[in-house]
Amino acid sequence: MQCASVLVVGAGAWGTALACELAHSGQPVLLWARDPQQRQALREERQNRRYLPDFCLPNAITVVDDLACLPDNCTLALLATPCQTTREMAQRLQTSAPAINALICTAKGLELGTQKMVHEVVGEVFGAGLPVAILSGPTFAREVAQGLPTAVTIAAKDPRYAQQILARFHSPRLRPYLTDDLIGVALGGSMKNVLAIAAGVADGLRLGANSRAALITRGLAEMARLGCAMGARQETFMGLSGLGDLVLTATDDQSRNRRFGLALGRGQNADLARQSVGLVEGAESALALEQMAVRLQVTLPISHQVARLVRGEIGPQAAVAALMSREPTAEFQMV
Repeated sequence: MQCASVLVVGAGAWGTALACELAHSGQPVLLWARDPQQRQALREERQNRRYLPDFCLPNAITVVDDLACLPDNCTLALLATPCQTTREMAQRLQTSAPAINALICTAKGLELGTQKMVHEVVGEVFGAGLPVAILSGPTFAREVAQGLPTAVTIAAKDPRYAQQILARFHSPRLRPYLTDDLIGVALGGSMKNVLAIAAGVADGLRLGANSRAALITRGLAEMARLGCAMGARQETFMGLSGLGDLVLTATDDQSRNRRFGLALGRGQNADLARQSVGLVEGAESALALEQMAVRLQVTLPISHQVARLVRGEIGPQAAVAALMSREPTAEFQMV
C-alpha cells in the first residue's frame, strides 16, 4: 500500500532537501513554492537551480500549483518557510488546504512583535488540537541532499504522532531522535542563529580561537538560562538541537548567520551585510530575544550585543568591549 503524500510548503534549500530525502525513502511528496515562476522552473527543469543547484528532484516529487487541489490522502504538511512568514503560510494552509490536520515545522526563529516560537504561531492559527512537530538539529541542506549521514531532533507532545514522524524520516542517511520538549528545541534553533552571528563577528575581527570557543560556551549558557525560565529542560540544550546546532552554525561558513557576523566584524554595516548574505534569521531573532529577556528578566549579554549590532547602535569592537567589561561572576552557582 502506497504511503500517504506529504506536502512540503517552501522550496528553498531546506524544503527542497527534505522533499528529496522523503522521496528517496519511497514517499510521495508534493512540493509547493510561493513564486509561480519558481514552480514552473522546478517542474520543467527538475532541479532547484536557485537554492539547491546540481541536485535532481526524484520522480516521487510532484510540484503543485494549487494548495486547494491536493489529493485526499495528503493530510500532513511540512512547513519549510522562513520564521517571519510562518503565520502567513499557516493561515494560507488553513484556508486553502482544510484536509491538512498535522504539521511539521522546520523554521528556526522567533516571530517579531509576539516573540512566539513556530509551534506557538501555528497553534494560534489552527487551534491547540493540531498535532505539531518541530524538526531541528545540526543540518546544512546541501549535505542532506548529498545523502551524507545526518542526525536531527524531532519534538512533539503527542507520542504517537512523534513516532509517525520519526518513521517517515528515519533512513540509512538520516537518524532522528525524539523529545517532547518543544520549547527547548524551538528555542535552541532560534538562539543558535544569534550566537552564530556573534561568533562570526569575533572571527571577522580576528579575535582568535579562544574567543570563538568562549562565545559558543557562554552562548550555550544563555540558551539554557532562557530556556529553563521558559519551561524547557536543560538537557535539551546539550543535545542536537542545542549544542549540536550551535557548534555547526557558529563554526562553518555554510551558515548565512555566521557569514553575516563575519561581514559585520570586517566593517560592513548591517544593511550591506544582509544584501551580500541573503536571509539572516538570527538578525530578527536577536531583536525578539532582547524583548523576551526583558519580559522574563533573564540576562542575555551576547544576544543583547548582537541586537545592538543589528540595529546599528554599536560597532563590533565596542560590542566586544561591552562583553569583556561586564562585572566578573561565577561560571555556575557556587554552593
